[in-house]
Amino acid sequence: MSAPVTISADRRPSVTQTGAAVPEPSPRRWTSLAIVSLAQLMVALDATIVSIALPSAQAALHTSDADRAWVITAYTLSFGGLLLLGGRLADFFGRKRTFLAGLVGFALASALGGSAPNFAVLVGARALQGAFGALLAPTALSLLAITFTAPKERAKAFAVYGAIAGSGAAAGMLLGGVLTQYLSWRWCLYVNIPIAVVAGIGGWLVLRDSPATAKPRFDVLGVVLAAAGLVALVYACTLAASQGWRSSEVVTLLAASVALLALFVVWETRAANPLLPRHIVLDRNRGGAYLTVALTIAGMLGAFLFLTYYLQVVLRYTPVEAGLAFLPITVASQVGSWLIAARLMPRLPARYLMAPGALVAAAGMGWLTQLQADSNYLALVLPAEVLLGIGTSCVMVPAFSIGTLGVDRREAGVAAATVNTFQQIGGSLGVAVLNTIAASATAAVVAVNSNERLRIEAIVHGYSVATGWGAAILVLGAVVGAALINARKPSAPLH
Repeated sequence: MSAPVTISADRRPSVTQTGAAVPEPSPRRWTSLAIVSLAQLMVALDATIVSIALPSAQAALHTSDADRAWVITAYTLSFGGLLLLGGRLADFFGRKRTFLAGLVGFALASALGGSAPNFAVLVGARALQGAFGALLAPTALSLLAITFTAPKERAKAFAVYGAIAGSGAAAGMLLGGVLTQYLSWRWCLYVNIPIAVVAGIGGWLVLRDSPATAKPRFDVLGVVLAAAGLVALVYACTLAASQGWRSSEVVTLLAASVALLALFVVWETRAANPLLPRHIVLDRNRGGAYLTVALTIAGMLGAFLFLTYYLQVVLRYTPVEAGLAFLPITVASQVGSWLIAARLMPRLPARYLMAPGALVAAAGMGWLTQLQADSNYLALVLPAEVLLGIGTSCVMVPAFSIGTLGVDRREAGVAAATVNTFQQIGGSLGVAVLNTIAASATAAVVAVNSNERLRIEAIVHGYSVATGWGAAILVLGAVVGAALINARKPSAPLH
């Protein structure tokens, strides 16, 4: 039986080669968007909400400085390592079913973490959150990809999704600061439960199921190779931030990651039912979108890391004040998504948004190179946040759409998972690389035993050097997006 026709942005679909008509848009698609967006908000918040609560959790559970990072690492390892599997599960078992299972699992893991009696239980709960997040994130994106096909509606839907994905991290810092300061660090985990319950009930009542068209046949070896390779890569990047890129453990993990991912690529060319079909990533537009996403996230996540410490360590902001200081990036992301990306996506080719967007974000990172120990927030940090928020949203909104463009409906899950996987890889590599650059620049200026004033100035110098490299990475993302992505402006339904 021949496969259904895949649709590009400039072709008008009517029926597949099998004669099946393209499904009519769901009358509840906007309600579905609200439900999917709520779930995405939960996942986006959890990437940062625990970071501000970490000092309080460390004190309450009597955890050492050396071990505390595992609260973050456990989440990123399981999330990054299992994304491709999560996308494939959605394709095999139906997206509504997978979406609901992810919500239930995420809520239970959050409850376990919030009530954790010791550090080991908290780390285990965070790993479970990451695993169920890897199920939710690609499922949510694939639901949008198959639900919204008309160009204008698709632009609006992905503007919502992109705004949440782009501003969720900053919103998580604000919410985490409020919950930690006025309630308890445990509420940074408990807050997921009511969100999951509301999204779960709404999903059960509204979402349209998409059962698999064939019996699930898993690429077991592909799952093992991809998960192990991605986990090794993310863990190596995490360790590099503290141990340096030349440490034996980091080098070993990077070598293992390269070997495992190379074996994964070779195996996927031979597997009867590959975990990641080659045509998903080899398409010029989708591949360009994936690389642009990775570079954009790699370049701009350093701003979150450095500004968090700059505000709290250098400027002595409280957790709530630090969270409020990130609010402009959230507002700017919303403005970029709704007033720019959503309006221009149906009218312009994607690269005309993505490349300039990455350059605007690069300007924001470049602005932060002027950081000083006594810099004024309104004069320096605020303008940089606005540029970062607007620029990043203009990259991510069309990237989410292009990353799932022209894919068979039966493979929408794995295409969505690939977008999220490159986002995760970019974030892990970017934070590790930029953090290492900052630490090296700091060490080159002043010795560890210098007085407090010189130490603070050295730290800020390290931040300004690293943000310069972040700006360069964003410029590279703009070049990649402009060179590889050549999809025309949408003129017809995309699936």
